[in-house]
Amino acid sequence: MTQRAAFFSRAWWRAFRPARTRINTRERLRLVAGSLFGIFLTGLLCHLAGGVLPGLPWLVAPLGASAVLIFAVPASPMAQPWPVVGGNTLSALAGIAGVHGAHLLGSPELAAALAVATAIALMLALRCLHPPGGATALMMVLGGISSPVFAFYPVMLNSVLLVLMGILYNNATRRAYPHTQLPPPGAAPSDQDRQLDADLDAVLARYNQVLDVSRDDLKALLAETRLRAYDRKLAEVRCEDIMSRELVTVEFGTPLEEAWALLRERRIKALPVVDRGFRIAGIITVADFMRAADLDLYEGFDAKLRQLVRSTRSVYSDKPEVVGQIMTRNVRVAGRQRRLVELVPLFGSTGHHHIPIIGEGERLVGIITQSDLVAALGKAADPAA
Repeated sequence: MTQRAAFFSRAWWRAFRPARTRINTRERLRLVAGSLFGIFLTGLLCHLAGGVLPGLPWLVAPLGASAVLIFAVPASPMAQPWPVVGGNTLSALAGIAGVHGAHLLGSPELAAALAVATAIALMLALRCLHPPGGATALMMVLGGISSPVFAFYPVMLNSVLLVLMGILYNNATRRAYPHTQLPPPGAAPSDQDRQLDADLDAVLARYNQVLDVSRDDLKALLAETRLRAYDRKLAEVRCEDIMSRELVTVEFGTPLEEAWALLRERRIKALPVVDRGFRIAGIITVADFMRAADLDLYEGFDAKLRQLVRSTRSVYSDKPEVVGQIMTRNVRVAGRQRRLVELVPLFGSTGHHHIPIIGEGERLVGIITQSDLVAALGKAADPAA
């Protein structure tokens, strides 16, 4: 056997290995108790109603499979009220028709096969595919049940009562049932939602198989998975990964005229102020210049600003002359290894636009701006990044 053949052989055998059910003990107990509750009360009520039509059984075996769907997978499209009631009832009628056809065909095996196939075709056509329906159709043929009454009692009544028990129990245990299979009407979808819809529809069309999960549940799972991946990628980003390293700095004694020229030439809004050891001493921003020049009012804006930044060239001056006189001294800084997500609230709620990043010896090694933050958020949201 070639290595390629051996690989496919092992992969084929692994398909027989059951997947782990990813639910906790509480959920296991919930669905077991639900099946007990549903079958018991359905059987009890149908047994009491059996006096109306004596001679007919009060509970049918395929209802046990319906209970698995209703209480274990209440979000499944095959567990919804119409598939349960319609699927079981139509399948029973298909099976009863198969009993009559067996006399014409002269083959009970062929009649059983045709009954199951007909039941599946009807359920697909009427959007009520329900796996226990196949068992219901087969039960009719094997039991030789030829009365159409049987499809309504006990089959349909069993199904209706079990659905009612499912509605009561699932909602009491915080599981939505019936489970919405179509998106609620609302605002127009965003471009991203429309793209996801188109991609999902294309994949489902190519897959071309019946899934035991609704399209919109699948979409919600994909969106939630994408969001978790986004959170994980963003949580891994450190300040040093996105900070601007090409620093433009000034010192305490840098003239205001020079600092203002740097802001204009580099088209930036803040300059870190450092000491001789390149440790952060403060920060000067456009807002500091406006505050120092008393530019709250637009009247005389240009003249006031020119007067502030122009050097007096004298020993004594009654206005600020150097950066240290107007800079902001209380500066929020962050370490280079700090996670970026920890800084998001600073930018979003406290009005910070620039956060200096420090390294060993508290020396300035970079700065993060709002633009850096937005770029990092966009990169984390890109699946290809």
